[in-house]
Amino acid sequence: MTDRHRPTLSRRLSLVLGPPLRLLRRHGPHGLRVAAWTVRARRRVRRQVAHGGLDAVRPPAPPPGPDADREVVLAALRRTGANCLERSLVLQRWDAAHWVPRTLVIGVTAPSTGFHAHAWLDGDPDPHRAGMNELLRRPPDPGWLPDADEPGADPSRSGRARRRAHASEPGQARSTRP
Repeated sequence: MTDRHRPTLSRRLSLVLGPPLRLLRRHGPHGLRVAAWTVRARRRVRRQVAHGGLDAVRPPAPPPGPDADREVVLAALRRTGANCLERSLVLQRWDAAHWVPRTLVIGVTAPSTGFHAHAWLDGDPDPHRAGMNELLRRPPDPGWLPDADEPGADPSRSGRARRRAHASEPGQARSTRP
């Protein structure tokens, strides 16, 4: 490659640092922490599923903050190339930490139509789940839900009150726990 065609140092830096800097400008330092958590959680989920299956999945707790940062989580999952199972498990962990217990659903198509498997969270609009037969429904780990005595927690949404409030929200997944 000739010097004339080699990207300048500033161009190379902008290719590497551009996405984090844009994220920092749009969402501040907290958005950067959420994106870093997402990347770390996705890697951990991938490793844990490969070595121990769904029972071994224990993603790290997300950083405290507003649940509006879910768009940062979604963008980070897209950029890292997460598959549907990794995406669903990371989002299930994120949602549970923000008082929204969501059920993971895994479905398959009939072998006669060409076997396909797909994972999604119950209640999410997902065009890929059409024609899928549900194989497994898995609620979030109870330990993923915040306790009422945690800093920043809403005590009115603890225990039964949280489940009752969630069950009355239209279009949301229902908790399968008693």
